[in-house]
Amino acid sequence: MIGEILQQRYAIEQQLGKKAGRRTLLARDLETQELVIVKLLSFSSDFAWEDLKLFQREAETLKSLEHPTIPRYIDYFELDSGHKSYALVQSYVKGKSLEEHMRYQGKFTEKQVKNIAKELLEILIFLHQRQPPVIHRDIKPSNIILADRPYLVDFGSVQTLASRAGKTITVVGTYGYMPPEQFGGYASPPSDLYSLGATLIALAAGIHPADLPQADMAIAFEDHVDLSPSLVKWLGKMTETSLERRFSSAQQALASLKGNQLAITSQPMMQNARPVNTFDVLWSAIWRSVTIGGGVTIVSAAIYSTVVFPVAGTLVGAIIGAFIGIPIGLVNGLLVAIITRIFFFPLKKPLSHQRTVNIISMVTSTAMAIVGFQAINLGFSAGGLQMRLFWIFAPAIITGLSMGIASKFHAQWYEEQVRLRGY
Repeated sequence: MIGEILQQRYAIEQQLGKKAGRRTLLARDLETQELVIVKLLSFSSDFAWEDLKLFQREAETLKSLEHPTIPRYIDYFELDSGHKSYALVQSYVKGKSLEEHMRYQGKFTEKQVKNIAKELLEILIFLHQRQPPVIHRDIKPSNIILADRPYLVDFGSVQTLASRAGKTITVVGTYGYMPPEQFGGYASPPSDLYSLGATLIALAAGIHPADLPQADMAIAFEDHVDLSPSLVKWLGKMTETSLERRFSSAQQALASLKGNQLAITSQPMMQNARPVNTFDVLWSAIWRSVTIGGGVTIVSAAIYSTVVFPVAGTLVGAIIGAFIGIPIGLVNGLLVAIITRIFFFPLKKPLSHQRTVNIISMVTSTAMAIVGFQAINLGFSAGGLQMRLFWIFAPAIITGLSMGIASKFHAQWYEEQVRLRGY
């Protein structure tokens, strides 16, 4: 299929994988010129309707998810060129899987294992807090791509808890990474924790979990890794064969990894869910806008004025910057808090929230700064377009960017607070 164009849009460049009835292709989206992944499911001699059901569920799940470290849904369509097939198009993550890294570097260090664990637990918190919760069911090194950070890919085995009701469950997963309950067709959020724990053990040991010894059906990995006792104990709890003794949620596992002893309980944190206080949202947005956005504006204005008045310019510029930056920071903070409270409370789409407040802050703050610097015009911008660019538009853009950064920090704070409260 190399060179073929699907739907007059996706030009196939390379085949990445192939197995019975399935192909994974690298293609270029001719509309955006970006690389994408095209997954094909074809009707073949060994085609099973369960395969189609899982394939469609993967498409539906990706379409409903919006997370920076999960492939983004792009398209889904049918093909009929001799034999019917279905295609799922998703964003391309450039990087190597953890399995490939294991093959070339061997064991991972404790620091690497911890960092990967934290990143993946954040993703699982997002998935498991969906309504209904989304269970990946096939977490393993080959399904984690390491780019600028770990990405969880291949949702072909995904299941929602709602999808189990009154239905027969097909056993899916990978031997060595599957928890015992999954062999019986049952999966819940702690099942993904077991698979993640087994994956981390494989990274630390440089050995597939199925090749490690067992003790009472549990993975006996302690003698094959060079990890601290606390991390060994944590991995042991992640891979408990009994659901009752395993961590009950990704929040609990993450808090324990970070050293929060209050997280070692048998009750899910969702039972104590509570929203973030509105006053805290308002204070966070205003405080960050004034200190970060306003501070950058003051410093920038001082540096600009120093160019003309080497001695007094710094003070004059700082006063001008404060006169413009602090009011804009107050307005920006209030605007961001209102947007957060009205449209993102409770927080369902963290990435959308971050992008929204970032873009609105940059646009509105830049516009206000242009008006402000023009109003305070001391005659430096009277020399034409070049002077206006230097004295009005450039510092206004700096102000807008700094307010955008401040709003981004607020969004990250808000997301963290939501996670801690399990709301």
